[in-house]
Amino acid sequence: MAIKEKNILNRLYFIAGCMFFFAVAVGVKLTNIQFVEGDEYRKKAQERVFKTFDIPANRGNLYDSKGNLLATSVPKYDIRFDAVTVTDKDFREHIKPLCEALSKEFHKPISYYDKIIRTARSNKNRYVLIRRNLGYSQYMRVKEFPLFKLGANRGGLIVEQRTVREHPIGKIAERTVGYERRDDQGYYTRVGLEGAYGAFLRGKDGKRKKQKIAKNQWKPIGDDNEVEPQDGYDVVSTIDVNIQDIAHHALLGQLEEFEAEHGTVVVMETKTGEIKAISNLGRTKAGKYYEKLNYAVGESHEPGSTFKLMTMVAALEDRAIDSSHVVDTENGRVKFYDRTVKDSRWGGYGKISAAKAFEVSSNTAFAKIINEKYKDNPRKFVDRLINMGLAERLGLSIKGEGVPKIPYPGDKDWYGTTLPWMAHGYGVSLTPLQTLAFYNAIANDGEMVKPRFIKEVKAWDRSKERFDKEVLNAAICSKKTAKIVQKMMLNVVKRGTADNIHTDNFLIAGKTGTCWGNYGKDKEREYISSFAGYFPADNPKYSSIVVIHKPNKEKGYYGSTVAAPVFKTIAMKIYNDIPVVDEVSSSIVESPTVIESYEDYYTKAQKYKTIMPDVKGMPAMDVISLLENMGLKVEVKGSGNVENQSIEPGTKVQINQTVRLELS
Repeated sequence: MAIKEKNILNRLYFIAGCMFFFAVAVGVKLTNIQFVEGDEYRKKAQERVFKTFDIPANRGNLYDSKGNLLATSVPKYDIRFDAVTVTDKDFREHIKPLCEALSKEFHKPISYYDKIIRTARSNKNRYVLIRRNLGYSQYMRVKEFPLFKLGANRGGLIVEQRTVREHPIGKIAERTVGYERRDDQGYYTRVGLEGAYGAFLRGKDGKRKKQKIAKNQWKPIGDDNEVEPQDGYDVVSTIDVNIQDIAHHALLGQLEEFEAEHGTVVVMETKTGEIKAISNLGRTKAGKYYEKLNYAVGESHEPGSTFKLMTMVAALEDRAIDSSHVVDTENGRVKFYDRTVKDSRWGGYGKISAAKAFEVSSNTAFAKIINEKYKDNPRKFVDRLINMGLAERLGLSIKGEGVPKIPYPGDKDWYGTTLPWMAHGYGVSLTPLQTLAFYNAIANDGEMVKPRFIKEVKAWDRSKERFDKEVLNAAICSKKTAKIVQKMMLNVVKRGTADNIHTDNFLIAGKTGTCWGNYGKDKEREYISSFAGYFPADNPKYSSIVVIHKPNKEKGYYGSTVAAPVFKTIAMKIYNDIPVVDEVSSSIVESPTVIESYEDYYTKAQKYKTIMPDVKGMPAMDVISLLENMGLKVEVKGSGNVENQSIEPGTKVQINQTVRLELS
């Protein structure tokens, strides 16, 4: 019996000891939590209930060169209601006038809002949605509604602000304007001007503390931010929305007419390199076109005959030939090893000069000239192309510039046929903008300037940084060579492959290109049609390139037919609607067209005082001046000459009467 009792006591002592050690362990742990790990646990507890959120800063505005908005940040507000924080007294007193105010503002029945709010009250909902996407002025009105105007704590008002990026010009130049987006891991996707100049535009995010009130629902604490966001700087681009609109619609119309896969057009100011317009349109499965990719910047491809300008400049600079050098195009078919170079004209052009070969774009002539003059030293020809900057990227601010390709003797893809094929634009690869930069340099008498998309960074009205003309190569060739090929390009439009875009109003210089876009005996032929040049040719103000991929062959595929008319449309509209000189010369220019236009304007200005004249066919600038001098208000749609007028000719008009003009 005594032994049994002793065993029981031993067990009790053991249990008591275990409990003692357990109590000590708990005490130690509590002490450790309180004094050692307490801050960390309190922090975790706080993070579960309270959390600091980033408040995105308003991005700066993106403007065109004349101050028109291309992209802007618009604040949007979501209104929610905390149905728990409001006292019974305030709720009973203000619920009816609040619902009436909401009904009047948002055009829904009073009962609709009464049901939402009362249901939230009975369910103790602290985060019920009232309205999304309010503009600033509407938000300010809602803030003053009954109950809401009592504030966040007493009135239950919860306001969540965010910014939305809007493009006032819509889909035009959408890819050029671009975007900058950041994913949940903090990685950025940058496209176009928005991406290239994000460092200036994005500003600094603010901070705001929120309290967790339900699963994945966070309510802002108070009305103020912990750290206020700082707005980004404004960026002034080189784009001109008027020229952009002209270029976009000229390209779109031609793509639709020829059912092409995609196309691009760029307009650049010759002296400064400022990009005034850049449009990139690709076709959807439904046959519509939109800004799909930035083909002008990123798509490197064989240029075809537009490369003949580079070939001609190289041969002239090396004094391998002069413009009068005669070459026999034979029958329009010349064989090099196992391949045949062909002219578009059956039977060839006979014996012609190098200048004439450029005008008619003879493939056989260029292949024979370059092969004959450089076959023993092909490096000389290729080195000349490289020295002119054709093997290097332009170093554009916009991401994704395509890589140019100039084959070099000794490369694994250099063959016996490479040299003659390079001569007429095959085996080499350039982006449209890289090609344009070279053409622009010729218009500049040899000075190559860097294509530029930005003029200035501003903080309100203060200039933070200016971007000026940047010269990439002071002389890609001699001025003598530049003058020779300038004349050749002028003759291309006067009497060569692009004579269909010749106009008596001003001079255009340029070169057509038609490139076979795929190879192989079993492949159906696809073409790339292009035209590059500048205008007015006697005093270049703008250079431009048009490239259209895979037009419907049954409708046409030559550069002269598909691409050149887009260039002409753009040039005509710019020349007629936008001043192309900065100063008015004191010399007298006897232009019959201008004199006739002025005399027509003067006659009507003297005759019509209170009677509406017939202004159809007159230039817009003359018509606006005439009608405003009569005291009329003029509204204009479109560009060019007057096609329709809202007030019929001969109608008596009153001072301040509005007349609407449709231009074409």
